[in-house]
Amino acid sequence: MKRLLALTTFLAFSLVGFSQGMAFGFKGGPSLGFQKWDQGAQRDALIAYHGIAFIESLAGQDEFAIFAQLGYHVRGGAVRTRRFTYLDPVTSTIRDFAGRTNRYEFNNVSLTLGGKQKFGKESFSYYYLFGIRGDFTINTNLNSYDELFSNPSTRLYFPSDDNVRRFNYGVTVGGGLEFGFGEFAAGIIEFTVNPDFSKQYRRFPINNVYNPYTMQTGTVPELQLANNTIELSLGVRLLRKVEYVE
Repeated sequence: MKRLLALTTFLAFSLVGFSQGMAFGFKGGPSLGFQKWDQGAQRDALIAYHGIAFIESLAGQDEFAIFAQLGYHVRGGAVRTRRFTYLDPVTSTIRDFAGRTNRYEFNNVSLTLGGKQKFGKESFSYYYLFGIRGDFTINTNLNSYDELFSNPSTRLYFPSDDNVRRFNYGVTVGGGLEFGFGEFAAGIIEFTVNPDFSKQYRRFPINNVYNPYTMQTGTVPELQLANNTIELSLGVRLLRKVEYVE
């Protein structure tokens, strides 16, 4: 009931704000995805991208505006290994292993509702924003590791598409700059942090699994992944004003 009341209130304020006119536009750019998994172990950053379409109510300088935005985001993490050589004790030969990067990608569609506060002038202003976000995962690249790890026991130590949580939620926090090109257009530079409150991935422990590294039977531990994405956006903001003539 509380969620329904909050949503109704937000929509009511949205209709009032957009009835005076609106701003809309597009933005996108590079992103860095981070994940914690394996009992809190931090993985490397995933270099990816995002694109967003947005709409917001008109607000003057030093005023509060509400916004809604729909975007495509590649979230996830990566594991990077460097090239190394070692002496094989069995054959007494030097073996060479090339470095590689394992990318764990979650391709998400994201809907964000929130507000922003602007300061400055029409020609140049800055703002901060906060939004509540919901994500839906369209697909991942996790199945690509099925062929890489032919041993079923080894494959269990890596995430699979079967345990992906399709719906997730979190927040978007950040700020940006607007550069006016005239009365009806402006350029945008924006920086946001997008942590998830829910788990993008969860697999429960699996017992009696043969470990090819230790050559013993043990338990594959529970695996949980939580996304946090840092995004830098460049874009354009256009105005559509409503004027009433008596």
